[in-house]
Amino acid sequence: MSNIVVGVGDCQVSRNPDDSIVTYALGSCIAVVIYDPIARVGGMLHYLLPDSTIDAEKAIRAPFTYADTGIPKLFHTAYGLGAEKRRLNVVAAGGAQVLASELFQIGKRNHLAMKKILWHAGVLVHHEEVGGDQSRTIRMELATGRIFMKLAGAAEQPIGLNSSAKKGKAA
Repeated sequence: MSNIVVGVGDCQVSRNPDDSIVTYALGSCIAVVIYDPIARVGGMLHYLLPDSTIDAEKAIRAPFTYADTGIPKLFHTAYGLGAEKRRLNVVAAGGAQVLASELFQIGKRNHLAMKKILWHAGVLVHHEEVGGDQSRTIRMELATGRIFMKLAGAAEQPIGLNSSAKKGKAA
């Protein structure tokens, strides 16, 4: 099994059952994870900021940096590999406030931007692990669609539809 690493402002989509997609150190950033269980296509976006209008030129060069440009691109890339919107399981994680006094509340703004974008697109989020004050590592297995989360100093735990984890926000 190979790990495909998604960096900050990056996105990866695969249909190879031997792949695992992982992103590390989600603080105020958000990871949007999608999986189509029929096509067995999965993808992960790790975006940094909610709105590309602060730097339109950068959004063209690096669309995965922003929620409003990265989220649609994640979905369309998955559709290109055979995923269908109506079958997608969607999980979101991150949006923490890891600094003691975060004046701009980027994590909350990132979460709100994602919810608005997905709502306008008619996409439901099936599970969220957002907020709090700890960074997260998120990993998805393409063979099964299972998603795992690891908090600093803790063991990796399954989250989302294929787990026994309780739905809702992390504390």
